[in-house]
Amino acid sequence: METPTVRWRRLLPRTPARWAAAVAVLAVLVGGGTWTAVADDGPPAVQREDRMLRPGGVEIDTSYFTAGGSGKRPAVLIGHGFGGSKNDVRAQAEKLAADGYAVLTWSARGFGKSGGAISLNDPEGEVKDVSGLIDWLAGRPEVELDEKGDPRVGLTGASYGGAVSLLAAGYDQRVDAIAPVITYWNLADALFPDGVFKKLWAGIFVTSGGGCEKFEKKLCEMYERVAVSGKPDAAATELLTERSPSAVADRIKVPSLLVQGQSDSLFPLGHADAMQKAISANGAPVSVDWISGGHDGGDSETARVEGRVGSWFDRYLKEETGTDTGPAFRVTRTGGIDSTDGAALKRGASSDTYPGLRSGGREIPLRATGGGGTSAENGTGTETGSGTETGTGSATKSTGSAETFRNPAGAVPPAISAVPGVGGGLSQLSSLGVGLSLDFPGQFGRFESAPLATPVHVTGTPTVRVNVKEAAGQDAVLFGKVYDVSPDGRQQVLPSQLVAPYRITPDQQGKPIELALPAVDHEFDAGHRMRLVFSATDLGYASPAEPATYTVTADGPLTVPTAPAVATAAATLPWWTWGLPAAALVIAAGLLITARRRTATPAPDPALTDVPLQITGLSKKYAKSVDRYAVRELSFRVEKGQVLGLLGPNGAGKTTTLRMLMGLITPDEGEIRVFGQAIRPGAPVLSRVGAFVEGAGFLPHLSGRANLDLYWQATGRPAEDAHIEEALEIAGLGDALARAVRTYSQGMRQRLAIAQAMLGMPDLLILDEPTNGLDPPQIREMRDVMIRYAAGGRTVIVSSHLLSEVEQSCTHLVVMDRGRLVQAGPVAEITGSGDMILVTVAEPVSEPLAEKVASLPGIGSAVRTDDGRGLLVRLDGATASRLVADLVRLDVPVTGVGPHRRLEDAFLTLISGGAA
Repeated sequence: METPTVRWRRLLPRTPARWAAAVAVLAVLVGGGTWTAVADDGPPAVQREDRMLRPGGVEIDTSYFTAGGSGKRPAVLIGHGFGGSKNDVRAQAEKLAADGYAVLTWSARGFGKSGGAISLNDPEGEVKDVSGLIDWLAGRPEVELDEKGDPRVGLTGASYGGAVSLLAAGYDQRVDAIAPVITYWNLADALFPDGVFKKLWAGIFVTSGGGCEKFEKKLCEMYERVAVSGKPDAAATELLTERSPSAVADRIKVPSLLVQGQSDSLFPLGHADAMQKAISANGAPVSVDWISGGHDGGDSETARVEGRVGSWFDRYLKEETGTDTGPAFRVTRTGGIDSTDGAALKRGASSDTYPGLRSGGREIPLRATGGGGTSAENGTGTETGSGTETGTGSATKSTGSAETFRNPAGAVPPAISAVPGVGGGLSQLSSLGVGLSLDFPGQFGRFESAPLATPVHVTGTPTVRVNVKEAAGQDAVLFGKVYDVSPDGRQQVLPSQLVAPYRITPDQQGKPIELALPAVDHEFDAGHRMRLVFSATDLGYASPAEPATYTVTADGPLTVPTAPAVATAAATLPWWTWGLPAAALVIAAGLLITARRRTATPAPDPALTDVPLQITGLSKKYAKSVDRYAVRELSFRVEKGQVLGLLGPNGAGKTTTLRMLMGLITPDEGEIRVFGQAIRPGAPVLSRVGAFVEGAGFLPHLSGRANLDLYWQATGRPAEDAHIEEALEIAGLGDALARAVRTYSQGMRQRLAIAQAMLGMPDLLILDEPTNGLDPPQIREMRDVMIRYAAGGRTVIVSSHLLSEVEQSCTHLVVMDRGRLVQAGPVAEITGSGDMILVTVAEPVSEPLAEKVASLPGIGSAVRTDDGRGLLVRLDGATASRLVADLVRLDVPVTGVGPHRRLEDAFLTLISGGAA
């Protein structure tokens, strides 16, 4: 049954406890397998045992994860996706093991280091392997048993691993709970939907498996047969169906969490719907979760999904009845963009019951528009439209009119909807109102609604009754989709980039049939129109190579499911949308509580009217602290035209000082005056202060100029006071202003943020770490921006940790340490004090001469400057005059002597109390 590996992976023990654990590991190794400590720190430590097993007659590479403790625990098997291996699910295995499960992962047949050929979850192959792994778990002393040979076990996995979870539950009654993720119910329906060959995904399937030769022979032969003919035969459909979970639908009777992807043209939402109906009919608890991503990409919501899977197993394996397993139905909805980082905003919608795909049907009347082929009433019509479909056109025909269009020879060029491998990004964009799809003129028929009077949120599968005819009496292969069309008709969006294929046989033609469109969750805004399109081709599918003419007549309205019981949660908003109002309430409450203790705002000081900033005796204690200060007795003054660098190590109190300066927090003692006015929250003089602190939030889809205009409008101040052109000239943004911010580099974003802070040309500009994330050229440009701004008589205060930049851009410094002022003054004065002397000479200094100077009494070192015409001499007891005398004695042609020290040297000396 077991084949122990002869491999060692060691982590050197770091403590006596680790050495004890190592001894235990050695004891385990006697029984075969390899153990590896997964986590060095924090309880509980997770261990991994790697070994080769032969559960179904083929070597299977496995990893077994457990954490500390001697108690019994349930087990979990985690399968991997197609083309992957056990390594893909290691992180999830470690988390579940740390949560008290015995976790077993494995590489399926034909993948990773496992042997055998890929047989697509054959009951006699991969499914039999899983039963053998359950046998192995039943023999582990730490695994909880329901009875002898029957471990308490759950299965989860994505895609290929999700399908084997369902199959194992159907074939092995020892399985107690499952949580399949983005998987299939019937593989034949997935690859041959309605008898149409999904050629792109099928090809990717074979390629990601390593090529046809890696598959079981009859599977390879089946694929090649269908790929050549372009049409699945009965034998191919039967072969895939018998290896699908649907084949054992009546046997899956365990609690099932079904997670399916909205961005998924491989295994669309209808597969999870079929699972839910079958398993719930067997009496088992079922929850359905539609995530944002899927096989086409997008957000897989990994952390949330794994958390929900863990809760599902806690409830049904650990039998923790108080565990919240979530609603019976949940769907992730996307809408809008987070202005702080450009990410799509997501929120959940849910209901206590699963609504299915056709709940709350609403009828939307349609009219033929003739945008892609020939539009006719009563059998006549005229050719309309030319060029590539752009989503324009108006509804002009009544329901019942026909659309005639052609399948071109060779089905080329094909329409484009989902593109495996890149479609996920497109489907995410579709939820944000950005479309990318293509229908070629003459190859599609189009029906359209009137503008919607109210928003319509579609959740499920729209349906429509149509009458289809193929002129030569052959099969008609069509592809149906519903577009969201903007009010001006210039933009059409294909929700989740999904299309539904149909093969309509001659015996179905000439009479009304109901067609189901792709299942989606999408909101159509008021004023938008729904556009139903039937295309003769699609890039992802095989269409007949022979030319054909199709006529489609709409025999009724488009019925869209609205799932009225599904309630949308409040959107997760940027922190400032709730933080600022909350802060305002806190401030207001604080003002009311302390009303009796407050004193009147100090009167302006006429003597400081022209002084940008004076801080006197400023102190601020840490929250809930009696004697610990963030800032203590700080005093300094800043004059017009200065570029002041605020320096200090982490925790020095710089950010606290800046926040008090901007009126965001109130000092405990002392005062801050800006142009003679005392600073309080909301003080009018703050309109003369511009600030860039902790980054700026921009709307990424707008241009740089539009963002600045929008920001200034929000201030409520007159447009002529913005001085936008002047700020932009100083910031040096150039032509980039016309581009969307999402195209900006980090340096350009920083410059735009500085420009935003300069709007209104404030007399005092505060910049907190403006060079964070910039490369050297960008840092140099930022330095020039600050210098140009101050050159007009304005004042800049910059907090930065880049001492070399501060030295080059600042005129004055304030050095803080542990909340106190260490030193303040001009840069030259601070760097000029010290024991480093720069000696300049008329002729190049030789290395022997430098060594001779270094050996003089009282001299610590002497090093030639880069240009060779000077010496940097460190005094170690000698005086400057003594040094000069010695140099003259050595006939050194001295031209100048003066103090020299880098800002870094001075800074380290100051914050170390003089012991640099």
